[in-house]
Amino acid sequence: MSAGRLPVELIRAKRDGESLSADELRGFVAGVTDGAIPDYQIAAMLMAIYFRGMSDDELGAWADAMVRSGDVLDLSSIPRPKIDKHSTGGVGDKISIPLAPAVAACGVAVPMVSGRGLGHTGGTLDKLESIPGFRVDLDTARFARQVDELGVCLIGQTARVAPADKRLYALRDVTGTIESIPLIASSIMSKKLAEGIDGLVLDCKVGTGAFMKDTDRARALCAAIRAIGHAADKRVTCVLTDMDAPIGKAVGNALEIAESIDVLSGGGPADTRELTVVLGGEMLVLARVASSSEDGQRRIAAALDDGSALDVFRKVVAAQGGDAAVCERPEQVLPRAKKRVPIPAPRAGAIRAIAADDVGMAALVLGAGRATKDDVIAPAAGLVLACRLGDRVEAGQPLAELHHDLADDDPRVAAAASRFLGAVEIGDKAPATRSTRILEIIR
Repeated sequence: MSAGRLPVELIRAKRDGESLSADELRGFVAGVTDGAIPDYQIAAMLMAIYFRGMSDDELGAWADAMVRSGDVLDLSSIPRPKIDKHSTGGVGDKISIPLAPAVAACGVAVPMVSGRGLGHTGGTLDKLESIPGFRVDLDTARFARQVDELGVCLIGQTARVAPADKRLYALRDVTGTIESIPLIASSIMSKKLAEGIDGLVLDCKVGTGAFMKDTDRARALCAAIRAIGHAADKRVTCVLTDMDAPIGKAVGNALEIAESIDVLSGGGPADTRELTVVLGGEMLVLARVASSSEDGQRRIAAALDDGSALDVFRKVVAAQGGDAAVCERPEQVLPRAKKRVPIPAPRAGAIRAIAADDVGMAALVLGAGRATKDDVIAPAAGLVLACRLGDRVEAGQPLAELHHDLADDDPRVAAAASRFLGAVEIGDKAPATRSTRILEIIR
């Protein structure tokens, strides 16, 4: 801590609703990073922020201090505009995998530092690691070189990227302050701004399978993200997307890679392609290589349809140690579950709801996700949906197929089937369904 008010004085000031100066916030974050401030005082500050919030000026200074607590990549030598996408997490959310190569195929660099799955939402790194040999642990020098050469690199967060966030997040997790909008926004942006990007598109999920359950909280998060971006002189667009039902058909790591390759080959489920095209179009607009959202979407769709996006992905897989044959023969290269168990519909009727969070938990029970950060992923595990909202089904018709390597009498198989059936509501009358996943775009 620099000279000035003591940590306890800053905690009292924030508790009482006082705004803290940029220097005070930077000093506090420095104390978080170097260990000068103990956990109990950090926890007290987090709770004060939870109840009192932060002004835009405070939020900008706090996030900037978190960014500068570690390494900040300098990608200024790369001539292409550098734009990333961040998703707040969802079930079946494999969008980064077709999106990043498609955007790179359109001339924009995508330096993407991604995360792992925890709970009912999947992680991009876990999906990529289901490709045999694929490495996500590249150092920053190799990361920058690949972004320059191929236009995209997909890695995990290094220990030196926003280390303050790692300590703050661990304490938020055990102090009941995870839900704080300023703390969520600064956590996201501290890692993204450390990538050396020019702009960011935020895919803010809203619904039963998302952390943001309603549009009001989603808009509040977007406002905080945009305030941090403005303070850092970065361009930010936020897209609110529906997460009431799983995205696409596949839920599980290798299964989602196969579906991503379908999208990169010009096919795939309509909603998975739509999200790729819309988010990619907004990235091209931020990069100023597309004149409008419509122009950007046309360019992304063309990259998916003409094979150029798949070609970029093929090069990325090879460069990061993976078996590039996955792009042509995913069914031969990706791990496959030994057992596939259909889940029959208990009655005839219309699919009125598919609770995304419960579907995600069914896949987790089979081994596709983690209940704790130390759990080991089973890359072939998961499920493939055979129904969508509004579909009419007959009794006994398969609603989904479970993929696993567990023993037939393993209780986790029955638990996953029960969890999935609990997620599906079948009624007599079909519900009103949306034709798009896009709820709102905030530019």
